[in-house]
Amino acid sequence: MLDISILTWAVTIGLILALLAVDLIAAAVKPHRVGFREATAWSVFYIAVAIAFGAWFTARYGSGFGAEYFAGYVVEKSLSIDNLFVFVIIMTTFAVPEEHQHKVLTFGIVLALGMRAMFIALGATLLALFSFMFLLFGLLLIFTAVQLFRHRDEDPDIDDNVMVKAARRLLPVTDDYVGGKLVTRVDGRRMVTPLFVVLIAIGSIDLLFALDSIPAVFGVTKEPYIVFVANAFALLGLRALYFLVKGLLDRLVYLSAGLAVILAFIGVKLILHWAHVDIDTRVPEISTAFSLGVIIVVLVVVTVASLIKTRQDPTVKAHAGSLRAHPSTLTDNAESHTG
Repeated sequence: MLDISILTWAVTIGLILALLAVDLIAAAVKPHRVGFREATAWSVFYIAVAIAFGAWFTARYGSGFGAEYFAGYVVEKSLSIDNLFVFVIIMTTFAVPEEHQHKVLTFGIVLALGMRAMFIALGATLLALFSFMFLLFGLLLIFTAVQLFRHRDEDPDIDDNVMVKAARRLLPVTDDYVGGKLVTRVDGRRMVTPLFVVLIAIGSIDLLFALDSIPAVFGVTKEPYIVFVANAFALLGLRALYFLVKGLLDRLVYLSAGLAVILAFIGVKLILHWAHVDIDTRVPEISTAFSLGVIIVVLVVVTVASLIKTRQDPTVKAHAGSLRAHPSTLTDNAESHTG
């Protein structure tokens, strides 16, 4: 059991909040288009911070917990790439000006961190009280993996998002972004801007991602502190990574399939752990080191295969994947069967 002092928790949260504050200030004080050089510098910085933290954490708490942290970080980083696909779709759907995308992403990350902190606390409590939660988490990940693989060539339908539809129906929305404000007054009437609706879209999508990513990282570690820092450092680098690779995302055509494999693998790992603890200790468990190796191999194979595929056929485009078929897809399938 990992013994983390209150002081360590406080310093860690303070560091994360400080990094978030830098992002928020940079986005609010000087809205601008983030170029390749700036995005590269920020991406390298956040990865270096995550690695430096991992090195300190390993030296302080041992190689076992250190391996769990790095495995959790790699899992969350790989899943966060799928977040980027959805962010690109949202930005395109709402035609968000480039100078305001920095702000949207930063607020989106703040929302994601807040929601994941709640899910981590809830998940840790449930796992501590009920060992069968490992079985439920495992089944949830396998179900998610199957759905993601089935709909790997689709994108989430942002216009069909319940929260977005409700916001458009219930709130007065301006026609333009009004200099990046969230709320403004038009002829004395208080109205929200499209940027407010974009944040609702990103927040609701973040909620769905948290339902998958939190059980996934609990599959490689049972320590709430490690789950939290792995999520935090993966998400902190997401904003810079978006601007760095958004032009390359279309080439990762097999990413959704690879993530489905990773989620299914972690789901099996959780179920084996439950069976080992609750049924028979002779049931084998999957080690953290082996899990990390599998995840890295899958990501490398997916990336190389995607680049080869897009080089052979430049018309092929990647998709974020969806957990359910779009209504239009179901209609098309029904018509093809009746025809």
